[in-house]
Amino acid sequence: MTMNPFSRRNFIKSSAFGMLGAGLISTDSLSGSFKQKGKGKIGIIGLDTSHSPAFAKYINSKENSFQVTTAYTDVSKDIPASFNRVEKFKTQIKDMGINIVGSIEELLESVDFVLLETVDGRRHLEQAKKVFKSGKRVFIDKPVAGSLRDAVAIFNLAKKHNIPTFSSSGTRFMSEVQAVRNGKIGEVMGADSYGPLKLEPTHPDLFWYGIHGVEILFTVMRTGCQRVRRIVTEHYDQVTGDWGDGRIGAFRGIKKGKQAYGGQAFGSEGVSYLGGWESYDAMIDVILHYFTTGEVPVNPDETLEIYAFMDAAHESFRQNGAWISLESVLEKAQQYK
Repeated sequence: MTMNPFSRRNFIKSSAFGMLGAGLISTDSLSGSFKQKGKGKIGIIGLDTSHSPAFAKYINSKENSFQVTTAYTDVSKDIPASFNRVEKFKTQIKDMGINIVGSIEELLESVDFVLLETVDGRRHLEQAKKVFKSGKRVFIDKPVAGSLRDAVAIFNLAKKHNIPTFSSSGTRFMSEVQAVRNGKIGEVMGADSYGPLKLEPTHPDLFWYGIHGVEILFTVMRTGCQRVRRIVTEHYDQVTGDWGDGRIGAFRGIKKGKQAYGGQAFGSEGVSYLGGWESYDAMIDVILHYFTTGEVPVNPDETLEIYAFMDAAHESFRQNGAWISLESVLEKAQQYK
């Protein structure tokens, strides 16, 4: 699929979730856990991440009508985090009584909804294609893809098949982050976030682990970032975004020292610490609400801007800290056919 000649504004309009034929849960409304009224069998694609047993344990222990019943996994032989951990997590899944099948097609025949958890974002596009064709709703765990180009393609496929989907880090749903998003300090004038920065050579640098801190930044700052620059040191990476309206947002990637998630937001009515990591529970509740209603809590345009921010940061590093426009990296990404 080829998009029309690119303009950033037209790109957002053409690929944003409003075209997906589904509703949106405003993230402004995510002030508490959802009461689940839906039901269905859930399948997990990918058992090479700790998220898979953690999500399954939480869902299957809740008093609701959802159950994780089936799982499938493959392994990326060039990613130690995949091949070194998959057997451990497969054992945990089996111990929960969840059936492990031999293909995605077999999984799709026996479930109603899908958690796409494969740790290797490069596999997500081909895996998502199969899920979209089946007509089933799917949450795509971070990173949504292994490249910005593939991220664009995934949301275009979602649009083509009229299947609403979303991707997010659990850090988006930390209570203080949501409180600031909901207006706790008025209009957010700027923000700094931080989080661990672990690199994986097969993925753009921030896609692998920096996504968690960048998700915090965009949850409170929202969309509109115009350009990015990245400064790299032995201990930290500093990625600064210029929103073009007087607002500056920055992500500090921690490579040495204490590893933690958080930040600080500066608003028209106050300043707020952005808290620390809590649990996956709030995000899983939102996923189950999405499975029930088809309403997604995160606009694809916001997710694509997050990945454009990280892709631009990667390009800035290659250009020795130069400012890189998000429009330029999105323009390259939309060439996917």
